[in-house]
Amino acid sequence: MAGVRDARLHDARHTAATLLLEQGVDIRVVQEILGHSTLAMTKRYTHVTDTLARQAAERMGRALWD
Repeated sequence: MAGVRDARLHDARHTAATLLLEQGVDIRVVQEILGHSTLAMTKRYTHVTDTLARQAAERMGRALWD
């Protein structure tokens, strides 16, 4: 193989959760889609990406200086 590891279905759930957040989907909607009973579980599945951090910084900048 060309350095690509086998992916598990579980990994896809983490990816889906993070991509949904990057698209602006509310975390409670992500929770519902993944079928989690608690928000804490959903938070374990999501990851802060550079995109999410940049979007947060841009929003703060607009709030402070626009």
